[in-house]
Amino acid sequence: MVRPKRCRLVAEVPEAVYFKPRGISMIDLEEIGLELDEFEAVRLADLDGLYHEDAAKRMRVSRATFGRILTSAHRKVAEALVRGKALRIEGGTYETPDIESTTPSVRRSCGRKSCPEKE
Repeated sequence: MVRPKRCRLVAEVPEAVYFKPRGISMIDLEEIGLELDEFEAVRLADLDGLYHEDAAKRMRVSRATFGRILTSAHRKVAEALVRGKALRIEGGTYETPDIESTTPSVRRSCGRKSCPEKE
């Protein structure tokens, strides 16, 4: 039996949730799904330049889990860039602190008891 995923804290949701190569029609594109926790890991490590230990604390996961999330995200982004696929950002097991998104595909998706309740 697989252990259920713990919620990951996502501090920022993306303004744009879909990226595609220019000049290729949507009907001809394959999609790759990037989950919100993977997006957050890329933001913290690559954009903000945090060490894995610090980024993991912000997401409320272990350092090893953070590393796995980031590796998965890097593979997906690389595949989208190299193979010319569309990248769709949505879903995953996450919670957002005091953020209410109006974009349906990036709303809070965690209702598990392992997540701290929003105050």
